[in-house]
Amino acid sequence: MSLTPRTTDPATVAGQPAGSGPATPVAGSRAVHHSYPRGFRIASMPGAVYFVLAALLLLAALTGNLPDSMIAGFAVTILLGGLLIWIGNLFPVVRDYGLPTILCTFVPATLLFLGLLPENLVTVVQNFVSGYGFLDFFVVTIIAGSILGMPRALLLKAGPRFAVPVVGCLVATFLLVGLLGAVTGFGFIEGILMIAAPIMAGGLGIGAVPMSEMYAARTGGTSEAFMGDLLSAVVVANIVCILIAGLYNGLSKRGTQLFVGFNGHGELLRVQGKSSELTMPPKKEISSFIALGKGLAIAGCLFVLGNLAGAFLPALHPYAWTIIAAALIKIFGLFPKELEEASSEWGDMISNIMVPALLVGVSITFIKIDDVLASLGNPMFILLTVCTVIIATVSSGLLGWLVKFHFVEAAITPGLVMADTGGSGDVSVLSAANRMHLMPFAALTNRVGGALVLFLTSLLVPLLGAAAG
Repeated sequence: MSLTPRTTDPATVAGQPAGSGPATPVAGSRAVHHSYPRGFRIASMPGAVYFVLAALLLLAALTGNLPDSMIAGFAVTILLGGLLIWIGNLFPVVRDYGLPTILCTFVPATLLFLGLLPENLVTVVQNFVSGYGFLDFFVVTIIAGSILGMPRALLLKAGPRFAVPVVGCLVATFLLVGLLGAVTGFGFIEGILMIAAPIMAGGLGIGAVPMSEMYAARTGGTSEAFMGDLLSAVVVANIVCILIAGLYNGLSKRGTQLFVGFNGHGELLRVQGKSSELTMPPKKEISSFIALGKGLAIAGCLFVLGNLAGAFLPALHPYAWTIIAAALIKIFGLFPKELEEASSEWGDMISNIMVPALLVGVSITFIKIDDVLASLGNPMFILLTVCTVIIATVSSGLLGWLVKFHFVEAAITPGLVMADTGGSGDVSVLSAANRMHLMPFAALTNRVGGALVLFLTSLLVPLLGAAAG
């Protein structure tokens, strides 16, 4: 028996002829952004069947009988995500700039804010994402599949170069945002610590949350006094990141090349070498159920290994240890090719069918629309937040280009990835950019770059206390 998750054709990648670049990175999330419906279909189902199933879930939620379980979480997020993707695809042109992703990311949170989602449904989805670990399930699957499915030469050539845009864009963003804060009257240290630092930390857990406690300890206030502003900066920046990622995707689909090495259409490196070594290999058009099962088992074991290493060596997040473990397996050839391919095929399947579901779950679980609306009322806050993201993506792209990355790919990760909300933000940004295969680099950026940001912030906190005094 076999599955046929998609058909990959290099010629179908918009804006590039067959053979000019890897088809899978750009076309890999095709099901997310372009439904190419065979008749009236939502979430790949006939419309009539979809509405019957959706009505069933809604009835159960309204009566408080929606089971608080993983399977119900899958059902709710897949159906709601499929509907929002379908709506987003109704609008030509803007759908290429991330509209389906934006709808999945913010419409559920808006409905929750307006009180239009049944309480039973909200509880089920939040437990599904946080309590049952769906976010871990998704991210680790993509990490394992992407690294083990990556050519060994590409991994070896891209890794050492990656430090240049990571460190460089951090330094550039901190300095330029600080200077902009000083010029506008917001304050040099305030611009860095209240805007740039939480945004560039690559997530709430290593950014806004510990930073609010550090700031409170230094100034003698409470963490709650800082938390609102820090969280708002991260959330608003995430919106800007998604919009810019959608812009990059639109440029890719139109084959735009502003200069040599500008757009890799999904390829990270632009170095001399054998094409078979430095580009992603073509994906299989079919995959056996047994192979997918092996891919699931491998991803799960790598996640367990990452958590085990994190328990004894907590300096790095379990995601980072998972990345390191997968990279070592790939570099030293510890798995036979069939297991590497199984991991890659499992990752491809999940990235093709579960992105909308994850975006919906993240929206309901993590995004607070009232925080976003409150921040929008401060023009200076918005200016510095937008400038932070722009500086991060441009500086990262330029520095990446200097070390032989393509500008667009380097501008997305580490640039936009460092400025989004972490794991969930990575999914939104990479989905909007149609480059989900960059997830390993995104996760590595967040964990290593986030730790660096927190370290730099701890050094600057005394200056915030002096400014407050």
